[in-house]
Amino acid sequence: MKYINDPETVARAKNGDRDAMDAVVESNMGLVRSIAVRFNGRGVEQDDLMQLGAIGLIKAICGFDPSFGCSFSTYAVPLIMGEIKRYLRDDGIIKISRTVKRNSALIRRFCDEYMHDNSREPTVDEISEGCGIAHEDIVIALDAARPMLSLCSSGDDDTGTLEEIVGEDVIEKRFEDIALRQAIEKLDRRDKLLIKLRYYRGLTQQQTAELLGMSQVKVSREERRIQEKLRRCL
Repeated sequence: MKYINDPETVARAKNGDRDAMDAVVESNMGLVRSIAVRFNGRGVEQDDLMQLGAIGLIKAICGFDPSFGCSFSTYAVPLIMGEIKRYLRDDGIIKISRTVKRNSALIRRFCDEYMHDNSREPTVDEISEGCGIAHEDIVIALDAARPMLSLCSSGDDDTGTLEEIVGEDVIEKRFEDIALRQAIEKLDRRDKLLIKLRYYRGLTQQQTAELLGMSQVKVSREERRIQEKLRRCL
């Protein structure tokens, strides 16, 4: 699709014309893509880079003024790039502290030895006692040691993806993943841990219950409460 950069259409989009906004955004996604591919290999999925770039594009639409003396695409490029760079700098790359790495290695050795001696995995209480590490720090270390699953991946128990549970129509499709992640960051620490265990690590409710020292029923009830909280936040 040809880029729509004429000042009149961009001005209509800026002033709230939804059709004009959609037209300018859709026609300029090729520009967003050409910028997003420069950041491949930075630990962020291409779709997420595109979504971030689209946010920068919309900011460019809202801030563009023909009196700047440049074309819209020229004005938009640094805003698209800046949005992606800001995310990579502040949020995109997960930094694991030395303490978490040390705890993770200690827990892994303890669990291997415990499994060998007892033919079962240890509980959080047993890990805490054996390693001298607080319960929450155990969960954080275990979470950091495993690959992260997409929010589009489902946990077990046939609950579907977190996006499907919270609802796909709450915001525009191309921004829903970013908005959902931001909503999760607003949860308190214990709720966030439960969501990470269920939807990032893909544990079943029973496995999550055993790890957090809860019953499966308690996990199910807490999960429904958190889902409703995320719906309200979105």
